[in-house]
Amino acid sequence: MAVRLQQFSSAEAVGQGVDEDPDRQGEMVVFDRTVAPRADGALQLVDLRRRYGDVIALDGLSFAVPAGQVFGFLGPNGAGKTTAMRAVVGVIALDSGEVRWNGAPIDARARRTIGYMPEERGLYPGMVVLEQLEYLGRLYGMSSADARDAARRWTARLGVTDKQSAKIETLSQGNQQRVQLAAALVHEPELLILDEPFSGLDPVGVDEMSAVLAERAAAGATVLFSSHQLDLVQDLCEAVAIIHRGRLVAQGSLAQLRRGGEPRLAVRVAGDPDGRWAQGLSGTATVVGLTAGTVLLALSADADSQLVLDAARAAGPVEHFAFEQRRLSDVFREVVGADLKDVDRAAQAQSSATVGRGRTR
Repeated sequence: MAVRLQQFSSAEAVGQGVDEDPDRQGEMVVFDRTVAPRADGALQLVDLRRRYGDVIALDGLSFAVPAGQVFGFLGPNGAGKTTAMRAVVGVIALDSGEVRWNGAPIDARARRTIGYMPEERGLYPGMVVLEQLEYLGRLYGMSSADARDAARRWTARLGVTDKQSAKIETLSQGNQQRVQLAAALVHEPELLILDEPFSGLDPVGVDEMSAVLAERAAAGATVLFSSHQLDLVQDLCEAVAIIHRGRLVAQGSLAQLRRGGEPRLAVRVAGDPDGRWAQGLSGTATVVGLTAGTVLLALSADADSQLVLDAARAAGPVEHFAFEQRRLSDVFREVVGADLKDVDRAAQAQSSATVGRGRTR
């Protein structure tokens, strides 16, 4: 692979605030963590650092998110995603580094243009849905009438009109998630920061929320969200940043990231469900997968795909022969490491050991 270095109310938290080229084809877009983010991003995270005791949550994290785009924020458990998002909205203070919005250091006033959806429920369980949303809208400076109109509009858009008079604590997890998004949207924010927004949603809910995020981006909002559902991220996002142990390990458009690394060929030979024909390709290609008789090959540097085709034809009729892009999950594993399960287990243990001092996710 060619590599180029280069639980209080969310509205209250954000409203108050705490003032504290890559377009070369065939390359993975990986950045040295000391490199500042591009200056044309509406949201810029610049050398963010945060430590919880002995745990380093953010270790010089820098990247930028353009306006009018749905942007995926990825990483294994414990990578520092939640800590970075909380720093953007002002819920936690940084040890060092800077968050910039539209070219200026973000402050309490700018944070009033943010809609924040925490992974943990940020709503008051004993309040009625409509009253809760109206209250949050007023915290952002809306009039009672405007806040109530916006609350009705967003509950209708997100499919919970019939829950307007219900208390939050009586709702299903999925409906609470819909109301949580309505709370983030009620004041028509310019920047959306969403931590695992699809958690607990059924497929219909996922589709509805995806459509809302796409609509907000099309209207000019900047949308940053985290998720472990990589297929969903691949379908919804234009670009992503991947972090690991508090550092940026890859960033770029989905097209750039997926076409980086070794070229891949999918080949199926009739009568050879086990792909035995590919065993003789040593030095030319490596078998990286086998599904229903289709062999997925990673071509070595300067390999001639015609030689692969000749080998397949020699084994029998070739039913399928095509180059394939990597999936986002392949990119993720490649930049985070093959020991992803071990990383997750270590991060979970680390999180348990720091209860009471803060969380890193």
